[in-house]
Amino acid sequence: MALLLAGCLGTGDDSAKLQQRARIALTRWADAVAAAGPSPVVLVGELTGQVGIWEEAVGDNNKRALMAGLVEADANLPVAIPPDGEVRWQDGTTAPVALISARQAVAAINAGSPEPCGDDCTPLRVTGARLTTGPIETSRGSATGPVWDLMVDGTAVTVTRVAIADAIAVELPAWNPDDPPVGVAIDSASVTGDGRQLTVAFVGAPLAGDQPCGEDYTAEAVESDVAVVVIVTRHPHATIGACTAVGASRTATVTLAAPLGERTVLEVQQGGPVPVTLTP
Repeated sequence: MALLLAGCLGTGDDSAKLQQRARIALTRWADAVAAAGPSPVVLVGELTGQVGIWEEAVGDNNKRALMAGLVEADANLPVAIPPDGEVRWQDGTTAPVALISARQAVAAINAGSPEPCGDDCTPLRVTGARLTTGPIETSRGSATGPVWDLMVDGTAVTVTRVAIADAIAVELPAWNPDDPPVGVAIDSASVTGDGRQLTVAFVGAPLAGDQPCGEDYTAEAVESDVAVVVIVTRHPHATIGACTAVGASRTATVTLAAPLGERTVLEVQQGGPVPVTLTP
Protein backbone atom coordinates (compact mmCIF):
# COMPACT_ATOMS: atom_id res chain seq x y z
CA MET A 1 0.00 0.00 0.00
CA ALA A 2 1.07 3.53 -0.72
CA LEU A 3 2.33 5.43 2.29
CA LEU A 4 2.03 9.11 3.11
CA LEU A 5 3.85 11.05 5.80
CA ALA A 6 1.23 12.20 8.24
CA GLY A 7 3.06 15.47 8.65
CA CYS A 8 2.32 16.22 4.99
CA LEU A 9 -1.43 15.86 5.48
CA GLY A 10 -1.89 18.88 7.69
CA THR A 11 -5.32 20.47 8.16
CA GLY A 12 -5.16 21.17 4.46
CA ASP A 13 -7.88 23.38 3.16
CA ASP A 14 -7.98 27.17 3.07
CA SER A 15 -11.30 28.22 4.62
CA ALA A 16 -11.54 31.52 2.75
CA LYS A 17 -10.85 29.80 -0.56
CA LEU A 18 -13.51 27.19 0.15
CA GLN A 19 -16.08 29.83 1.07
CA GLN A 20 -15.32 31.67 -2.18
CA ARG A 21 -15.58 28.44 -4.18
CA ALA A 22 -18.93 27.69 -2.52
CA ARG A 23 -20.34 31.10 -3.43
CA ILE A 24 -19.18 30.68 -7.03
CA ALA A 25 -20.85 27.27 -7.19
CA LEU A 26 -24.12 28.71 -5.87
CA THR A 27 -24.06 31.50 -8.45
CA ARG A 28 -23.29 29.07 -11.26
CA TRP A 29 -26.14 26.79 -10.16
CA ALA A 30 -28.62 29.69 -9.86
CA ASP A 31 -27.78 30.72 -13.43
CA ALA A 32 -28.33 27.13 -14.62
CA VAL A 33 -31.69 26.91 -12.84
CA ALA A 34 -32.82 30.18 -14.42
CA ALA A 35 -31.73 29.00 -17.87
CA ALA A 36 -33.51 25.65 -17.54
CA GLY A 37 -36.86 27.01 -16.47
CA PRO A 38 -39.24 25.19 -14.11
CA SER A 39 -37.58 21.78 -14.27
CA PRO A 40 -38.70 19.49 -11.42
CA VAL A 41 -35.79 17.05 -11.83
CA VAL A 42 -32.05 17.52 -11.34
CA LEU A 43 -30.12 14.71 -13.00
CA VAL A 44 -26.78 13.56 -11.59
CA GLY A 45 -24.19 11.10 -12.81
CA GLU A 46 -23.90 9.68 -16.31
CA LEU A 47 -26.84 10.17 -18.66
CA THR A 48 -25.48 7.81 -21.34
CA GLY A 49 -25.00 4.08 -20.86
CA GLN A 50 -25.22 0.75 -22.63
CA VAL A 51 -27.03 -2.56 -22.30
CA GLY A 52 -24.90 -5.59 -23.14
CA ILE A 53 -21.20 -6.19 -23.80
CA TRP A 54 -19.51 -5.20 -27.02
CA GLU A 55 -18.66 -8.14 -29.28
CA GLU A 56 -14.95 -8.83 -29.73
CA ALA A 57 -14.96 -7.84 -33.41
CA VAL A 58 -16.30 -4.31 -32.72
CA GLY A 59 -15.56 -3.83 -29.03
CA ASP A 60 -12.43 -1.72 -29.24
CA ASN A 61 -13.86 0.70 -31.78
CA ASN A 62 -17.34 0.94 -30.29
CA LYS A 63 -16.15 1.51 -26.74
CA ARG A 64 -13.90 4.36 -27.83
CA ALA A 65 -16.54 5.81 -30.14
CA LEU A 66 -19.18 5.91 -27.42
CA MET A 67 -16.82 7.48 -24.89
CA ALA A 68 -15.97 10.13 -27.49
CA GLY A 69 -19.61 10.77 -28.34
CA LEU A 70 -18.96 9.71 -31.92
CA VAL A 71 -22.54 8.66 -32.63
CA GLU A 72 -24.55 9.32 -35.79
CA ALA A 73 -28.30 9.13 -36.36
CA ASP A 74 -29.65 7.16 -39.28
CA ALA A 75 -31.79 9.23 -41.66
CA ASN A 76 -34.90 7.33 -40.56
CA LEU A 77 -34.44 7.94 -36.84
CA PRO A 78 -37.60 9.60 -35.44
CA VAL A 79 -37.54 13.37 -34.98
CA ALA A 80 -40.93 13.58 -33.24
CA ILE A 81 -40.90 14.58 -29.57
CA PRO A 82 -42.91 12.13 -27.44
CA PRO A 83 -45.61 13.27 -24.99
CA ASP A 84 -44.52 14.17 -21.49
CA GLY A 85 -43.26 11.34 -19.29
CA GLU A 86 -42.93 10.76 -15.57
CA VAL A 87 -40.16 10.33 -13.02
CA ARG A 88 -40.97 8.14 -10.02
CA TRP A 89 -38.84 8.09 -6.87
CA GLN A 90 -38.47 5.19 -4.47
CA ASP A 91 -40.82 6.81 -1.95
CA GLY A 92 -43.61 6.79 -4.53
CA THR A 93 -43.57 10.50 -5.37
CA THR A 94 -43.68 11.46 -9.05
CA ALA A 95 -43.02 14.43 -11.30
CA PRO A 96 -44.02 15.08 -14.92
CA VAL A 97 -41.16 15.78 -17.34
CA ALA A 98 -40.88 16.92 -20.93
CA LEU A 99 -38.98 14.56 -23.22
CA ILE A 100 -36.51 14.75 -26.09
CA SER A 101 -36.73 12.93 -29.41
CA ALA A 102 -34.51 10.00 -30.33
CA ARG A 103 -32.58 12.23 -32.71
CA GLN A 104 -32.08 14.80 -29.96
CA ALA A 105 -30.79 12.01 -27.70
CA VAL A 106 -28.11 11.18 -30.27
CA ALA A 107 -27.19 14.88 -30.52
CA ALA A 108 -26.93 15.08 -26.72
CA ILE A 109 -24.49 12.16 -26.68
CA ASN A 110 -22.39 13.96 -29.28
CA ALA A 111 -22.38 17.19 -27.31
CA GLY A 112 -21.47 15.75 -23.95
CA SER A 113 -18.54 13.38 -24.54
CA PRO A 114 -15.13 15.06 -24.86
CA GLU A 115 -12.98 11.91 -24.81
CA PRO A 116 -10.64 11.53 -27.83
CA CYS A 117 -11.26 8.62 -30.16
CA GLY A 118 -8.39 8.57 -32.67
CA ASP A 119 -8.20 8.78 -36.44
CA ASP A 120 -9.08 5.09 -36.84
CA CYS A 121 -12.35 5.42 -34.90
CA THR A 122 -15.56 4.66 -36.77
CA PRO A 123 -18.78 6.39 -35.62
CA LEU A 124 -21.62 4.35 -34.17
CA ARG A 125 -24.68 4.53 -36.42
CA VAL A 126 -28.00 4.52 -34.59
CA THR A 127 -30.59 2.80 -36.77
CA GLY A 128 -33.57 2.60 -34.42
CA ALA A 129 -34.89 3.71 -31.05
CA ARG A 130 -37.38 2.62 -28.41
CA LEU A 131 -38.66 4.80 -25.58
CA THR A 132 -38.66 2.86 -22.35
CA THR A 133 -38.33 3.36 -18.60
CA GLY A 134 -35.14 2.75 -16.67
CA PRO A 135 -33.15 3.70 -13.58
CA ILE A 136 -31.89 7.27 -13.35
CA GLU A 137 -30.00 9.17 -10.67
CA THR A 138 -31.34 12.51 -9.45
CA SER A 139 -30.48 15.02 -6.76
CA ARG A 140 -33.38 13.48 -4.79
CA GLY A 141 -31.94 9.97 -5.08
CA SER A 142 -32.51 6.99 -7.34
CA ALA A 143 -35.63 6.97 -9.49
CA THR A 144 -37.09 5.49 -12.64
CA GLY A 145 -37.72 7.69 -15.64
CA PRO A 146 -37.94 7.86 -19.44
CA VAL A 147 -34.90 6.46 -21.26
CA TRP A 148 -34.16 6.00 -24.96
CA ASP A 149 -32.84 2.59 -26.04
CA LEU A 150 -30.82 3.26 -29.20
CA MET A 151 -30.11 0.38 -31.57
CA VAL A 152 -26.61 0.47 -33.10
CA ASP A 153 -25.71 -1.00 -36.48
CA GLY A 154 -23.52 -4.13 -36.36
CA THR A 155 -23.97 -5.02 -32.68
CA ALA A 156 -26.52 -6.43 -30.26
CA VAL A 157 -25.55 -3.80 -27.70
CA THR A 158 -27.98 -0.91 -27.24
CA VAL A 159 -26.91 2.56 -26.16
CA THR A 160 -29.12 4.26 -23.58
CA ARG A 161 -29.73 7.94 -22.98
CA VAL A 162 -31.94 9.61 -20.37
CA ALA A 163 -34.83 11.11 -22.35
CA ILE A 164 -35.65 14.07 -20.09
CA ALA A 165 -35.63 17.54 -21.64
CA ASP A 166 -34.79 20.85 -19.96
CA ALA A 167 -32.60 19.22 -17.33
CA ILE A 168 -30.60 21.61 -15.21
CA ALA A 169 -26.99 21.47 -16.34
CA VAL A 170 -23.88 23.44 -15.45
CA GLU A 171 -20.54 23.54 -17.19
CA LEU A 172 -18.17 22.52 -14.42
CA PRO A 173 -14.64 23.96 -14.37
CA ALA A 174 -11.98 21.79 -15.94
CA TRP A 175 -9.93 19.64 -13.56
CA ASN A 176 -6.31 20.74 -13.47
CA PRO A 177 -4.12 17.87 -12.13
CA ASP A 178 -1.31 20.36 -11.51
CA ASP A 179 -3.57 22.57 -9.40
CA PRO A 180 -6.45 20.42 -8.10
CA PRO A 181 -9.30 22.18 -6.30
CA VAL A 182 -9.21 22.22 -2.51
CA GLY A 183 -11.85 20.69 -0.30
CA VAL A 184 -13.36 17.30 0.37
CA ALA A 185 -15.65 16.15 -2.45
CA ILE A 186 -18.85 14.62 -1.08
CA ASP A 187 -20.40 11.71 -2.99
CA SER A 188 -23.98 11.76 -1.69
CA ALA A 189 -26.14 13.11 1.09
CA SER A 190 -29.17 12.21 3.18
CA VAL A 191 -31.61 14.48 4.97
CA THR A 192 -33.93 13.83 7.90
CA GLY A 193 -37.69 14.13 7.68
CA ASP A 194 -37.71 17.73 8.93
CA GLY A 195 -35.21 18.67 6.22
CA ARG A 196 -32.75 20.33 8.60
CA GLN A 197 -30.18 17.64 9.42
CA LEU A 198 -28.05 16.96 6.34
CA THR A 199 -25.51 14.11 6.45
CA VAL A 200 -22.93 13.91 3.69
CA ALA A 201 -20.85 10.89 2.66
CA PHE A 202 -17.29 11.04 1.33
CA VAL A 203 -14.00 9.17 1.28
CA GLY A 204 -11.79 9.94 4.27
CA ALA A 205 -9.40 8.42 6.78
CA PRO A 206 -10.27 4.87 7.91
CA LEU A 207 -9.88 5.72 11.61
CA ALA A 208 -11.32 8.32 13.96
CA GLY A 209 -9.24 11.31 15.00
CA ASP A 210 -8.35 10.03 18.46
CA GLN A 211 -6.32 7.20 16.90
CA PRO A 212 -2.96 7.35 15.14
CA CYS A 213 -3.43 8.38 11.51
CA GLY A 214 -7.10 9.06 12.25
CA GLU A 215 -9.20 12.06 11.31
CA ASP A 216 -12.46 13.58 12.46
CA TYR A 217 -14.65 15.72 10.22
CA THR A 218 -17.03 18.62 10.63
CA ALA A 219 -19.34 20.10 8.01
CA GLU A 220 -20.75 23.54 7.31
CA ALA A 221 -23.31 24.61 4.75
CA VAL A 222 -23.28 27.65 2.47
CA GLU A 223 -26.90 28.11 1.43
CA SER A 224 -28.95 29.89 -1.22
CA ASP A 225 -32.59 29.73 -2.31
CA VAL A 226 -31.85 26.99 -4.87
CA ALA A 227 -28.86 25.03 -3.56
CA VAL A 228 -26.63 24.13 -0.63
CA VAL A 229 -22.85 23.69 -0.83
CA VAL A 230 -21.37 21.53 1.93
CA ILE A 231 -17.83 22.22 3.10
CA VAL A 232 -16.19 19.34 5.01
CA THR A 233 -13.25 20.23 7.24
CA ARG A 234 -10.62 17.66 8.24
CA HIS A 235 -9.31 17.39 11.80
CA PRO A 236 -6.36 14.95 11.62
CA HIS A 237 -4.66 13.29 14.55
CA ALA A 238 -1.15 14.61 15.11
CA THR A 239 0.69 11.46 14.09
CA ILE A 240 4.43 11.16 13.68
CA GLY A 241 5.39 8.60 11.07
CA ALA A 242 3.85 7.03 8.01
CA CYS A 243 0.13 6.45 7.44
CA THR A 244 -1.53 4.41 4.74
CA ALA A 245 -3.25 6.28 1.91
CA VAL A 246 -6.21 3.88 1.91
CA GLY A 247 -9.53 5.70 2.21
CA ALA A 248 -12.78 4.68 3.88
CA SER A 249 -16.40 5.78 3.76
CA ARG A 250 -16.97 8.58 6.28
CA THR A 251 -19.82 10.96 7.06
CA ALA A 252 -20.37 14.37 8.60
CA THR A 253 -23.61 16.11 9.59
CA VAL A 254 -24.61 19.78 9.41
CA THR A 255 -27.77 21.57 10.55
CA LEU A 256 -29.20 23.74 7.79
CA ALA A 257 -30.51 27.23 8.42
CA ALA A 258 -33.70 26.27 6.58
CA PRO A 259 -35.18 22.90 5.52
CA LEU A 260 -33.56 21.55 2.38
CA GLY A 261 -36.86 21.27 0.51
CA GLU A 262 -36.37 21.17 -3.25
CA ARG A 263 -32.89 22.67 -3.08
CA THR A 264 -29.97 20.81 -4.65
CA VAL A 265 -26.88 19.74 -2.66
CA LEU A 266 -23.58 20.57 -4.38
CA GLU A 267 -20.07 19.33 -3.67
CA VAL A 268 -17.52 22.07 -3.15
CA GLN A 269 -14.64 21.00 -5.39
CA GLN A 270 -16.33 21.62 -8.74
CA GLY A 271 -19.87 22.53 -7.76
CA GLY A 272 -21.64 19.47 -9.18
CA PRO A 273 -24.90 18.07 -7.75
CA VAL A 274 -24.98 14.90 -5.65
CA PRO A 275 -27.88 12.51 -4.96
CA VAL A 276 -29.86 13.08 -1.78
CA THR A 277 -32.03 10.52 0.01
CA LEU A 278 -34.61 11.01 2.74
CA THR A 279 -34.04 9.25 6.07
CA PRO A 280 -36.49 8.86 8.99
